[in-house]
Amino acid sequence: MTELTFRRIHRATPGLLFDCLTTPEHLTRFWGPKGTTTPIENITVDLRPGGVFETTMVDDADGGRYTMRAVYVVVQRPDRLVWQDADNGMLTTITFVDLHDGRTEVVTHQEKVPAPIASPAAQSGFVTSLDRFDAYIIDGART
Repeated sequence: MTELTFRRIHRATPGLLFDCLTTPEHLTRFWGPKGTTTPIENITVDLRPGGVFETTMVDDADGGRYTMRAVYVVVQRPDRLVWQDADNGMLTTITFVDLHDGRTEVVTHQEKVPAPIASPAAQSGFVTSLDRFDAYIIDGART
């Protein structure tokens, strides 16, 4: 199985970034690759170890639906968030590193990445979702 790591630096606090990734009102604004939406009614967040994290993205072009079902493993606001995909076992760890200058580095590390998700096309889509998150933060996301 493949491991992947993505790093982004945002001009925001770790707490705000953590909240954006764990609050349906924020997630609905950016979750998913370009060309998809994730309606708020399609987002479940039970923010505790053992709690459910589920999203269903909708393809803007054809209405196709893509559901991600996961269980939170670690919830340590504002430093660390870990969930495991219920369908394929992929483990996603997000670490929020305060750079002490008004910026935070967000490191997303994925383990046990199945081949379809590790494909160049899927990774390209994932990068567009990180871009959407960047844009949301730049546009002034607030808790």
